[in-house]
Amino acid sequence: MSDKITVYEKPTCTKCREMDRFLRESNVDFSKINYYLEPLGEKKLRELIKKMGIKPRELLRTSEPIYRETGLGKKDFSDDQIVALMVKHPDLIQRPIVERGDRAVLGRPTENVKTLL
Repeated sequence: MSDKITVYEKPTCTKCREMDRFLRESNVDFSKINYYLEPLGEKKLRELIKKMGIKPRELLRTSEPIYRETGLGKKDFSDDQIVALMVKHPDLIQRPIVERGDRAVLGRPTENVKTLL
C-alpha cells in the first residue's frame, strides 16, 4: 500500500488552496489531482468513500445548484445513484479529499489531514 499523499482537488477552491499551503508548510511530500481535468471514475470514488468510512451522501456539497436541480435533498436516492451523480457532476463532491495508503479524509477543516501525517 502506498504511503504517498494524494490530494483530490479543484485548484480554484479556497479550501483546496488552504490544504496545499498547509501541506507545503508542514514539509509534506504530496501530489495533487484536479478531478475536473482527471475525473474520478466510479471505482475510484467508491474506493475513496470507503477509505473515509462514510456514506456517499456525506460527501455531497449541498450548496451547489446541481444539488437542488437533481432534487438530492428532497428525494430518496440510493448510494449507487448518489455515486453516479457525483461522477457525472463533480461539483457535487466535497473537497479536498486527501488520501494516504488505505485511509482518506475530507480536508475541511484542514486539520482533518493531521490524522494521515
